[in-house]
Amino acid sequence: MSPNSAGRAEKLGYTNVKVYHEGLPEWTKKNYTVITVPFLKEAFIDKEIPNVLLDVRPTAKAEKGFIKGAVTLPATEVATNIAKFPPKEMKPPIIIIDDTGGDDAKKAAKALITAGYTSVTILTGGMDAWQAAGGPVQTGKLATTVVYVPKPRPGEISIDDFKKITANTPADTLILDIRSQDEASTGMIKGAKVVSDEEILDRLAEIPKDKQIITYCSTGVRAEMAYHKLKEKGYKVKFLNAKVEFDDKGNYTIEKP
Repeated sequence: MSPNSAGRAEKLGYTNVKVYHEGLPEWTKKNYTVITVPFLKEAFIDKEIPNVLLDVRPTAKAEKGFIKGAVTLPATEVATNIAKFPPKEMKPPIIIIDDTGGDDAKKAAKALITAGYTSVTILTGGMDAWQAAGGPVQTGKLATTVVYVPKPRPGEISIDDFKKITANTPADTLILDIRSQDEASTGMIKGAKVVSDEEILDRLAEIPKDKQIITYCSTGVRAEMAYHKLKEKGYKVKFLNAKVEFDDKGNYTIEKP
């Protein structure tokens, strides 16, 4: 957890508290993350954000019900078929689905991470959770070829343009840090205002409508979600689709996720 979260936990009486200073970007180099059904639907499927949706159940079982766009590759075959995936340099978001988000998904995730992929996520609860939530299901043959074609997204600002704005922010522009306050306490861009994605709809009064809003987070995912929320409310807004990492001195680097 973050330093601030650790402090609050200790005040509540917890004694075995650890702080992971490197944060999520460093974590994903060696570990998988998890994603909930609502987040998968809202952040990727509804907005048609490019990703690799990997169904690692036995193919015969997957054919009885799968998520649209999924590719079939049983968990036992992932490690020996890494060549089928897009180059790791493309950093494709890979979302892994099994029945319950259990051992098969974890096995496939570990194989991909070992191969150097850094955006590997497991669907919490797997297909059971997807179907329980009423998610649409298709039947029949799944794709067997892994395809990932990144594309510019509506509202995306280039890294170069973002850097120019952070170096000399115009008076009519507000940089909005969509991370949590805990994350921001480890370092943030000078002049930015912190409003987490979870709080943004409750704090609209703090966000001026007469300014150009630029959102960023640690990976670009929450920044894009915030972009859509603000856009729907009539704001002039763009978002940075990039990974932003801060060191212990507050310096930061920006690169494509």
